[in-house]
Amino acid sequence: MSKFEKVLRRVLSGEADNNIEFEDLVWLLRRLGFTLRVRGSHHIFTRSDLEIPINLQPSGHHAAPYKVKQTREKLQTLEIEDE
Repeated sequence: MSKFEKVLRRVLSGEADNNIEFEDLVWLLRRLGFTLRVRGSHHIFTRSDLEIPINLQPSGHHAAPYKVKQTREKLQTLEIEDE
């Protein structure tokens, strides 16, 4: 299983929201075709088929659990699924 598949599965499963590395989540979104803009600590991800951007901030080395949940919900609306 590739790194992409592992990170995507962890995000979509909802079982590890407290333990997703921030850099892994940023990497995943970039691989999924999102454009990144950084303003201070805010990492803003946009994509043409997404109305409201994803806004992430690091919480130490990890992504904040509620931001992982919000990201999962956005990915589900885009019908991005783990095979």
